[in-house]
Amino acid sequence: MFALSGPGWAADGAGLPQIRDDLTDKDRTRVQRVVRPTGNFQSPERFERMQGGAGTSTKLVNRDALSQFNANLSFEQEETFKLGNALFRKLWVSSPSSTLASDGLGPLFNARACQSCHIKDGRGHPPEGAADATSMFLRLARPARTDEERKALEDFVVASLPDPVYGGQLQDLAVPGLKAEGRMVIAYEEQPVELADGTVVSLRRPDYSVADLGYGPMDTETTLSPRMTPQMIGMGLIEAIHPADLLAHADPDDRDGDGVSGRVAMARDPATGKLAIGRFGWKAQNATVRQQTADAFAGDIGIATPDNPAGHGDCTPHQTECLTLPTGEQADLGQTEAPDPVLELVTFYSQNLAVPARRLVDDAQVLAGKQTFYTLGCTSCHVPKFVTSRRAATEAHRFQLIWPYSDFLLHDMGEGLADGQQVGSASGREWRTPPLWGTGLTEIVNDHTFFLHDGRARNLTEAILWHGGEAQNARDGFAGLDKTDRDNLLKFLESL
Repeated sequence: MFALSGPGWAADGAGLPQIRDDLTDKDRTRVQRVVRPTGNFQSPERFERMQGGAGTSTKLVNRDALSQFNANLSFEQEETFKLGNALFRKLWVSSPSSTLASDGLGPLFNARACQSCHIKDGRGHPPEGAADATSMFLRLARPARTDEERKALEDFVVASLPDPVYGGQLQDLAVPGLKAEGRMVIAYEEQPVELADGTVVSLRRPDYSVADLGYGPMDTETTLSPRMTPQMIGMGLIEAIHPADLLAHADPDDRDGDGVSGRVAMARDPATGKLAIGRFGWKAQNATVRQQTADAFAGDIGIATPDNPAGHGDCTPHQTECLTLPTGEQADLGQTEAPDPVLELVTFYSQNLAVPARRLVDDAQVLAGKQTFYTLGCTSCHVPKFVTSRRAATEAHRFQLIWPYSDFLLHDMGEGLADGQQVGSASGREWRTPPLWGTGLTEIVNDHTFFLHDGRARNLTEAILWHGGEAQNARDGFAGLDKTDRDNLLKFLESL
């Protein structure tokens, strides 16, 4: 169960601990007992309601349910969180501007603020009707063509190779006077699926293209991968899971024969230059919250940070007009458009958005649905619980029992969800298991129920039926349930 695979691993990653080196033998035994999957579905497990540990938010369930700070932060940390929140909501403007601390937008971009994509710190949405595409965009990548490019991918110097003209993602907005790169176009084909009891569910299969290309054709080998912005809660707790606990769930060669062969994703941590386990992003291409934050500043808003100092964002050498425009760097403020402490504050904010308390944990239907979730084998990937490391960087994240319902590993999800795009360790058929906490609050917070990486699923039933590959058996088991059992399972998911 501890075997690892993937390029670059043997060279740099073999030093990761395969047992919890932050615990005494007594504590290790205690943790193993606590995280063991339950077999009792007659009543809730101890602390199950507090799915984010001591930091769980017990605030009223409303549109701000995913925007609360961890309940166990100190007063000083609460102040830091609020400063980060202000920067997360900040609207950046193009250069030059009289607001010297706020210019540097783009020149090509997808949004003017972090909050524009991560709406109410929750899930984005695909463009539906009059809705724009601000919280969903297209990743662009192409295969390696030279030994140098192949080595850069193998060594995780880069996670993917950009389109020569359009860069790493399609920016559909631009500063005044500059052309945007293009516009995402989605065409859906409805596909009926009949369940065992005769119920017919229509799945929509998307086809992606780009219209109004502003800078000529894309490379013929460039792939388009849609990415809907995920919710933000619990990221610091995910970062605090000990590497050994993630390794323990990896089974790349399926040695136990259960059909599930999760792989650890590897990423190079820019702060240390070392390989670490990827935990963030739809393909687990980033090792830390700070790395995820810096990449979003650069790609989504076109803002340079100390970790990604390119002042022109995702502009490529072929976009010469873009590269001649002024940046927002101010020598008296720092060497980048968003110098520290801006990146530090937004990172802290992102690390400390609280996981909301579970609802209806003792409801009979929820408990029955939980049992079905376990029986179908969903917990093979959606691992219910972890106890975080005693050595987590932030005290509030240390030694917390959390319930993310994810193993944070890469899994082959079948051809139906494949995007054909390799990113870091992930192949074109692999995705990171997303955590399920907060799932049931999506409609309350974001006014929709779109799920999966591209929002093709309009509800949880469709999301489950799109599962394939390693999740095919669980998907087929769900399709074979009667309506009562299906409804109970969905009610369990909505309680998370």
